[in-house]
Amino acid sequence: MISTEPDLFLVEVAIRPVNNIKVFIDGDEGITIEKLVQYNRRLYRQIEEENIFPTGDFSLEVSSPGLDEPLKLHRQYLKNIGRFVEVVENDGSKKEGKLISADKRVIIVEEETGKGKKRENRLHTISFDNIKTIKIQIKF
Repeated sequence: MISTEPDLFLVEVAIRPVNNIKVFIDGDEGITIEKLVQYNRRLYRQIEEENIFPTGDFSLEVSSPGLDEPLKLHRQYLKNIGRFVEVVENDGSKKEGKLISADKRVIIVEEETGKGKKRENRLHTISFDNIKTIKIQIKF
């Protein structure tokens, strides 16, 4: 299904013990609710036709990953360059700042500290191997 729309990509499929299926789809330019509804209907019909859950005892949720979901794929990092992120490293330390770049090995986050004349910007280069989670932060 998604393979016919190159700007969309599958982020994750999770099946919970009570046959609750969660499918997260994203797009390089985001994804519309209408598109998610289309995928939900197609996938629901396919699950029923293939009799994957013979008793019909399942639920299906198709959505885009919300802001509370950590970034998982390199494509998500690229899509979110310029946004503020919170990075939790494997040792538990945190870095907050603007996502400046992402290549296949590392990300660069610009952290701003201090105010006024004491304001300072520091660049942090963080290896993907050292990232435990990274989430988008909303700044007002």
